[in-house]
Order: sequence, then C-alpha cells, then structure tokens
Amino acid sequence: MPTSVGAEVDFIEELKLRRWAREHYVPNDRRETSWHPVILDEMNRKDLERQEAQTVFTCA
Repeated sequence: MPTSVGAEVDFIEELKLRRWAREHYVPNDRRETSWHPVILDEMNRKDLERQEAQTVFTCA
C-alpha cells in the first residue's frame, strides 16, 4: 500500500495509525486539525465508504 500522506512514518506505523483511526472514528466536524495526517486521511476514507454504502442502500 503506497502512502499518499505521512511519508515520515514507516509502513508498520502507518498501519497502526490507520487502524487506530478506524477504531476511534469521529465525524468530520469533531476532528482536530492537529491529528496526524494519516489518521485524518483514514477517517476521510471511512467517510467515503459510509457515503458509498448509504448510496447503495438507498438505491436498493
């Protein structure tokens, strides 16, 4: 998995940050801008996944 953000962390550390972000997900309006870029990126990815799932659900 190539890193699009947070090139300063190694692969294992990035995976840990992404897992933490998924386990501690908060809505966009409650996120701190001071959080690590990898955490913010993963939460944004989860936002997109939730939007896609909601779109599929309402279309079905």
